[in-house]
Amino acid sequence: MKSSNIGGQAVIEGVMMKNKDRYAVAVRKPDGEIEVTTDTYKSVVGKYTALTKLPFVRGIFNFVDSLVLGMKTLTWSASFYEEEEEKEMTEAEEKKQERMEKLLMTLTMVVSFALAIGIFMVLPYFLSDLLKKWISSYTVRIIIEGIIRIAIFVAYVGGISVMNDIKRLYRYHGAEHKCINCIEHGLPLTVENVRKSSKEHKRCGTSFMLFVMIVGIVLLFFVRVESPLMRVIVRIALLPVIAGISYELIKWAGSSENPVVCILSKPGLWLQGLTTKEPDDEMIEVGIASVEAVFDWKAYLRENFGYKEEE
Repeated sequence: MKSSNIGGQAVIEGVMMKNKDRYAVAVRKPDGEIEVTTDTYKSVVGKYTALTKLPFVRGIFNFVDSLVLGMKTLTWSASFYEEEEEKEMTEAEEKKQERMEKLLMTLTMVVSFALAIGIFMVLPYFLSDLLKKWISSYTVRIIIEGIIRIAIFVAYVGGISVMNDIKRLYRYHGAEHKCINCIEHGLPLTVENVRKSSKEHKRCGTSFMLFVMIVGIVLLFFVRVESPLMRVIVRIALLPVIAGISYELIKWAGSSENPVVCILSKPGLWLQGLTTKEPDDEMIEVGIASVEAVFDWKAYLRENFGYKEEE
């Protein structure tokens, strides 16, 4: 397999694909047509783009960029399914609405991030700390904390998967992975080839989150403080370091077929069984449209696999 470096995510009834600084979002509209939009994404680092290329630092900013772009594209895709009646607006009203939407998106991200830290970082610590009366070893409690954190995450992604909208989102997530796997294994990007490709991918965000939890456990073995308050602060303060290391691991895993790397990637691929589902052909068509809007897969196949188009 040859890594293409293209990545993306599922959105409401669609797929977003990103190639370098260009991204495309393809959505299956209520009338059945596929709407595709493309744009250039400007990183949160602004003119300091070197930060997005510096090992162990780039992961922090790439993670933030993924959150920002993900929220933006989700909002755009959801606009096709809003039930409110559209009304004519003046230019001033449109600008005001755009500012309000940006503010709401920012607030949503801040609140979501705070909740994620509380649920997945702080709560597992307090739950494991309740066991100190019976388990005196802090090292053992760190391991238990990690197990609790992973259990909460698995329960969360598994729990929301019963919702109909999330089921469809997971199917589009599968379409995204299958499209990428198709071209990375040297196959022309057709519905038939995508259909038989794997819905799991080693560079998936689900695998990244699992790496974050495991790396967090390992780092806590080396960074120890006595105060319960400081232990909470340390867990939050280490997040950028954890994200940076996890990003390098997931990037390495995505471009290597080393047997050891493949074994390390297995838990993340298993976990993707919860977050990716088999798409239908219409979903695959949306994924293909998104890829083709920002990525010349034919040139990629010619360069890496000697692909020749049939006349």
